[in-house]
Amino acid sequence: MLDGAKAGLASAQSFASEAGAAARRMARHERLIGARDALATPINRLPIRVRLAGTSAALTLVILCIFAAAVGTLTTRRIRADFTSSLSTGAASLRNYPLKINIPANGGPPTITPNLDVFAKADHAVIRIVSTRTGALIGGTTHAPYLGPAEANNSVSSEHGYLVTTLDVALAEGGYPAGSVYLQYARSISDLDKTVGRVQLFLLVCVLGGAGLAYAAGSWIARRAMAPIAELTAAAREVELTRDPNQGIPVSQSEDEVAELGRTLEGMLHALADARAETEAMLERQRAFVADASHELRTPLTSVLANLELLGETLRGDEGAAARSALRSSQRMRRLVADLLLLARADVARERADRPLDLADVIVEAAAELGPVSRAHELELDPVSAPIVGARDDILRVALNLIENALRHTPPGTHVTVGTRPLENGGGVLTVTDNGPGIPAELAPRLFERFVRGAGDRGGSFGLGLAIVAAVASTHGGSVEVGRGPGGGARFVVVFGPGSRSTDAAGAGVGQPAPTTIV
Repeated sequence: MLDGAKAGLASAQSFASEAGAAARRMARHERLIGARDALATPINRLPIRVRLAGTSAALTLVILCIFAAAVGTLTTRRIRADFTSSLSTGAASLRNYPLKINIPANGGPPTITPNLDVFAKADHAVIRIVSTRTGALIGGTTHAPYLGPAEANNSVSSEHGYLVTTLDVALAEGGYPAGSVYLQYARSISDLDKTVGRVQLFLLVCVLGGAGLAYAAGSWIARRAMAPIAELTAAAREVELTRDPNQGIPVSQSEDEVAELGRTLEGMLHALADARAETEAMLERQRAFVADASHELRTPLTSVLANLELLGETLRGDEGAAARSALRSSQRMRRLVADLLLLARADVARERADRPLDLADVIVEAAAELGPVSRAHELELDPVSAPIVGARDDILRVALNLIENALRHTPPGTHVTVGTRPLENGGGVLTVTDNGPGIPAELAPRLFERFVRGAGDRGGSFGLGLAIVAAVASTHGGSVEVGRGPGGGARFVVVFGPGSRSTDAAGAGVGQPAPTTIV
């Protein structure tokens, strides 16, 4: 049993070791992948022309480095061979020269012919003459260093920073002593290294210069190649800014991929323009139909309302209650038809009967009309004369909708302030402020859309009130701004221009949302 336990323990340790090694390999692999992604992300963010030029320069650099390495290796070998050859040639020239040494009997300095300093000057060499019998130094060039033991082996060796060749040279007749001497002929390795260094520096400059020229040429070629793409981008950005797909796209006359892209974009914009024209025509027909239908429904609805009012007054019991219920539904339908007619007229920019009016009179009339339903609230008026030109009924509808909106969506006792003020350019401003709960954040982005109702609306409206406010303000050359009032409630500010917008100006905004600001 003990052996089995030991075997199980060893197996568990082995398994744990393998699991740890696998985990380390996985972690190392993930680090490598992360490093690769971190390196690739900045490169991918570079412009295409920079990447093309950089790739061209990198390839050129690799090619030039391989070429420079090959040329440098061959050139260095050749320079070293030439250096060694010139060393051997210089030594052989001196050996073939009638070398004559005279040593005075009184022990003075020997006289050597030819003059070793003059002979070695041309090759920047140093020379030593060593006795073959004693190994003593007989003579040499000025400040000649020790060049190692003298042995005539007719080979080149390196000694103390010099390449040295040693020859056994026979002395010319007439000198003293007679016989032969060892000739050590050497040149400094630093001269060789300087020559090799100059060659390597030249190759390095050529490689870097070639890579720089390749990058410059690649940038120029990439810029010229990407110029049509830049033109397409500028044209697409212009279409985005103007939202006009009828603008032309520059199409190259060549048959490359860029030209094909340009032709594809041109075709796409033509298709979008056709689709937009068809959509606008369809919307125009729908708006005209809604406007005509709303207008045509007013007469039969008026007749129905009159008959239902008469029935409600004359009938009794269940029949009278049914008639009065139908009357209330018909009145609600009339309000809906009136709202739709107003919006439809704003959409199709139909002519209005505009005349001078004062915003102060409009809010007084609106407050008087809503007096019976505003008793639970504190309604305060601040009318300041603000003359404008516009459709009185439409502007009255704006004031009614804003005041009614504040009364409907705030609890009893809420203070509602309605005011007007003139603008320096001749326009006017209508302001409705309350200290109620304010506008819900989720409703604010859709506040001026049609058929949008707040959570507190219990079926008393169709969700068209604020859409009508925005549409009327837009057709009168103004705008709507909504924000938070001083007491934390809602604040609506409607700006009207000094005069009514012309039919052309209003028509330019057909199908577009009214200028509204939510702060």
